[in-house]
Amino acid sequence: MKKIIGVMLFLGIIFAAIGCADDPDPKFRIMNDRSEKANVQIKTTGGNTININDVSAGQITDYQTAAEGNIEIAVVLQNEPVSPTTQFFAEKGKNYTIVIEKGLIPTLRVY
Repeated sequence: MKKIIGVMLFLGIIFAAIGCADDPDPKFRIMNDRSEKANVQIKTTGGNTININDVSAGQITDYQTAAEGNIEIAVVLQNEPVSPTTQFFAEKGKNYTIVIEKGLIPTLRVY
């Protein structure tokens, strides 16, 4: 009887530990491949907005944390009439790089 109680207690502790394990929130960073400075606005689920201003040409920012869910990105480039936008679904436990790509027309790519 003592063995059964001991095994049940051990299994209870294991299941509690597994249930408490939580994936970290998604993280993202900005990579500016253009030759102009960029101001980036990130709208996250729940209405929060993160602004990352003055991302220099060739710069990669540090990772920022956001809640899991839909992410909308808008970029304003210095001396550019076009402001690229994109959106994606950010999943817990994943890291994303948002690239402001080179080219005649500025575009965004998320990987």
